[in-house]
Amino acid sequence: SFPLVVAAKQHQARVLRSQSSPFLPPFLLSWTARSVFPLVVAFFITLSLTFFGSVEQRLPRDTHNMATRVAFENSNEIGVFAALTNGYCLTGINRSENFYSVFEAELSQHIPVLHATIAGCRFVGRTTVGNRRGLLVPNTTTDNELSHLRNSLPDSVVVQRVEERLSALGNIIATNDHVALVHPDIDRETEDVISDVLGVEVFRQIVGGQALVGSYCKFSNQGGMVHPRTTVEDIEELSSLLQVPLVAGTVNRGSDVLGGGLIVNDWSSFVGLDTTSTEISVIENIFRLSGAGGASGGGQLAGQQGQQSNIVTNMRSALIDQLS
Repeated sequence: SFPLVVAAKQHQARVLRSQSSPFLPPFLLSWTARSVFPLVVAFFITLSLTFFGSVEQRLPRDTHNMATRVAFENSNEIGVFAALTNGYCLTGINRSENFYSVFEAELSQHIPVLHATIAGCRFVGRTTVGNRRGLLVPNTTTDNELSHLRNSLPDSVVVQRVEERLSALGNIIATNDHVALVHPDIDRETEDVISDVLGVEVFRQIVGGQALVGSYCKFSNQGGMVHPRTTVEDIEELSSLLQVPLVAGTVNRGSDVLGGGLIVNDWSSFVGLDTTSTEISVIENIFRLSGAGGASGGGQLAGQQGQQSNIVTNMRSALIDQLS
């Protein structure tokens, strides 16, 4: 048995020599493996945590989106051809699907996006007005169009035809889910319909000397923007009335027709293609689309002060750019 034991040990020694490094003896090789292996494992664990951590940081943590530039054919007045609320989005029928596809990509996971016409025309943004509770359409809306809207929108949205001589409802009414500003000359019956269908308080108002409040101001439940010539006193009065922060601003490289160049809800907004980066920055701050804004109490006050500071800084930068 002794020769067998010797032969087995010699075979084991040959196997170890064949597996060993030509530069390290076997005992050093085994020591190196025991020392390096934990380091290699730790390196790959660290690399994995770093990679997956960076992926997690890139994932959106909420539904807030930044403002998106878009154009309807060759027009930057996207508010003429689209309407956006917290409950749905309407778009006019385009020659191609490019306009519709932008809204579908951004919104379809949260709210329905649908094609619509009013009296056979594509300017659904200026002829309709609504919020998450309802949608008002003019008396020129056909029965087929009304039926299409009622069948396509959620059951919680009430679609109502309005007998109003000022039929461009999007120009004469500005609303969020709580308050509506309307043209001073609107009919009393229309005011009652607005209050009942949309579930809001209605105030007759002018903005920046303009009676077309739907064209010259835009506000959501988070904030709002008004005509650039609106005085500080009027902005403070409107802000108190609406219970949201307001700022004077423009879209589409200086246009004061905010309702034509901007549509917005509580988590997303769309602006005309000519809107500058400075204007977009102001929009994102005042409508709290970039994660700005605090909680209740002192946090909310600090958030509003931070927003106002950012807005002032951005507007100052815009003035410097224009004067230089």
